[in-house]
Amino acid sequence: MKHCITIKDTEDLGRAAEQFLKEIGDNRIIAFYAPMGAGKTTFTTAICHKLGVEDTVCSPTFTILNEYLTEDGEPVYHFDFYRIKELREAVDIGFDDYMYSGNLCIIEWPENVEALLPEETLKVSISVNPDLSRTVEWTD
Repeated sequence: MKHCITIKDTEDLGRAAEQFLKEIGDNRIIAFYAPMGAGKTTFTTAICHKLGVEDTVCSPTFTILNEYLTEDGEPVYHFDFYRIKELREAVDIGFDDYMYSGNLCIIEWPENVEALLPEETLKVSISVNPDLSRTVEWTD
């Protein structure tokens, strides 16, 4: 089934994140495919806030991984593979352990680790529309 959420503007992020979380069901590995500046980190921040994360959510571009805790004490793993050069870098940080932990894993720039992504990864695209709204789409 195809899913589509339009995010009109930054004020609409909370609603869109709440809808996204409802629609993804039990999917725990989310890969965001989008060009630079499309809003991957911004949408991830909104998702984390809906889950009750109180920490500052930011792109882990240099650290590759940030871990946040939800209001229920559950970890959320936020990956950014923009700067990764070799798959080995992901393997070395324990990529598989995170992916199979059962906790929510959000991945930015998944195309750089495509060969490592588990089969059950939910592949989500974010596109920028001419009016600067965003469209979030996936098929399950």
